[in-house]
Amino acid sequence: QVQLVESGGGLVQAGGSLRLSCVAATERAFTRYVMAWFRQAPGKEREFVSGISWSGTSTYYADYAKGRSTISRDNAKNTVYLQMNSLKPEDTAVYYCAADLRNGFLTPTPGEYDYWGQGTQVTVSS
Repeated sequence: QVQLVESGGGLVQAGGSLRLSCVAATERAFTRYVMAWFRQAPGKEREFVSGISWSGTSTYYADYAKGRSTISRDNAKNTVYLQMNSLKPEDTAVYYCAADLRNGFLTPTPGEYDYWGQGTQVTVSS
C-alpha cells in the first residue's frame, strides 16, 4: 500500500512557474515504484504529464510538457517533483501523482498505475 500526498499547487500568472511535490508513504522501498504526474482539467479526461523511472535516469514527457517541465525524484526523501515553467492558462488542472508497482516501466496510461494521490489544483491566470 502506498499513500501519495501532493503539494505545491496554487494560482500563478501566465508565464510563471510552480514546483509540485509528491511524498510517498510506503512500507516497500520507494525505489520499487515508477512515478508519474497526470492532470485533469474540468470536463476532460485525465492525461499524462511526465514519468520517471525508479532510479531517476529515465524520464518521459507528454509533448505539451517537453521543454517546460522537469520531473525528478529524491529516493532518500520518498519524493517526486514536477517543476513547471512558462505556465499557460491551458495548464489549469488538478495535478495528480501516481505510482506504478506492477509494470516497472514508464507508461502514459493511467490504468497502469496502482496508486494515486488526492491531487493539487494548479490555476494559471491570463
